[in-house]
Amino acid sequence: MIDKIRNIFNIPELRKRIFFTVGILVVVRVGAHIPIPGIDGEALGAAIQNFQNTLFGLYDLFAGGAFRKATLFALGIMPYISASIIIQLMGTVVPYFQRLQKEGEEGRKKITQITRYGTVLISALQAYGVTVFLENMSASVPGGTIMVVPNPGLAFTFTAIISMVTGTVLMMWLGERITERGIGNGISLIIMIGILSRFPNVVVSELTLLREGVRGVLGEIILIALMFVIVAFVVLLTQGTRKIPVQYAKRVIGRKVYGGQSTHIPLRVNTAGVMPIIFAQSIMFIPTTIATFFSESEFMQAIMRWFSFDHPFYWFVFGLMIVFFTYFYTAIAFDPIQVSTTMKQQGGFIPGVRPGKRTAEYIDNILTRVTLPGSFFLAFIAIFPYILMNIMDIGYDLASFFGGTSLLIIVGVALDTLQQIESHLLMRHYDGFLTKGKLRGRRRM
Repeated sequence: MIDKIRNIFNIPELRKRIFFTVGILVVVRVGAHIPIPGIDGEALGAAIQNFQNTLFGLYDLFAGGAFRKATLFALGIMPYISASIIIQLMGTVVPYFQRLQKEGEEGRKKITQITRYGTVLISALQAYGVTVFLENMSASVPGGTIMVVPNPGLAFTFTAIISMVTGTVLMMWLGERITERGIGNGISLIIMIGILSRFPNVVVSELTLLREGVRGVLGEIILIALMFVIVAFVVLLTQGTRKIPVQYAKRVIGRKVYGGQSTHIPLRVNTAGVMPIIFAQSIMFIPTTIATFFSESEFMQAIMRWFSFDHPFYWFVFGLMIVFFTYFYTAIAFDPIQVSTTMKQQGGFIPGVRPGKRTAEYIDNILTRVTLPGSFFLAFIAIFPYILMNIMDIGYDLASFFGGTSLLIIVGVALDTLQQIESHLLMRHYDGFLTKGKLRGRRRM
């Protein structure tokens, strides 16, 4: 392993890309600690505690803790992700976006530009909502009640919106620079680093509990072993595929023979990735978020109890919604009809299956059967932190690293980044992290 790490820094281009990526990520974390003007930090810290288990708490997870501090990067990269998802969904129903997707590089550039404009629009709307939300927040202190924004008004609203929108655009630009000149997917790495930024605090709190005798050494060993098992399980879920064999017919053009090779279509067990959990969790937080603003209503308080983390009803509905959104997003991300049409145009066919409609039905049938266990596994990973909280009596901050959105994002982004580093190593005939043995060049006779 040490030799492989040394090989990374023996390649000048790869070394430069890694240092560039690390530098950009440091800038992102610094920006997550610079507050917007006009905020009382102490009052905000006291007031935000009531919103940790709501939609605002989920948003703060993706913002890397910047949302609860009302910093320049308070909106995080979520407006860009929201715009990308909207454009992707519109690409399945709007003819204009369908044409852009088929135009190759030029179409991709136009889609990227539209996504950027959409990011600015969404971030402006969200920044205004956050500004109004902050102006109405107050915190109870021993001396009375203080407002989070001491001097609300037009000046604060304008300054806050400009600061947060500029911060989001800067994060989007930094993410694109990582993708272009660094290593890995920039947007995904920014989200992953934001999630991992909470890990040191979790470790410190666990060590404090261990030192005070609240947690035993055996319990900590069990937790560490369980984390390794769950991470291995998530890696298996992320990398698992079902291969459908494909054969291409031979074509003779002049004196050359084209085609005739055998390949396969890889159907991933978890085609939808982490998106079903994000969709389901966002919807599940809506009832408690609404109930937060109606603290006097008994009905809303009952709703809040049913949709709290420690209620079995929450787990059951959450798991069902993940299964539903897994099928929903898989249907959007993978189109069997388009795959079968492309295969037919290129002279490819599945042995024993007639090209065209029969091929599309065959692929769709296999995809449905593969997605079913994948959706159940995904639901289990999502609700596992809540099960762990009740069985082993640990806090949500620690339990979230044993499953759910956090672990899936961390594992998925880490594997993608490792695969890119692997490709750089193998191109230069070095051993990779994910392969065994040395790649040798062909000997000359």
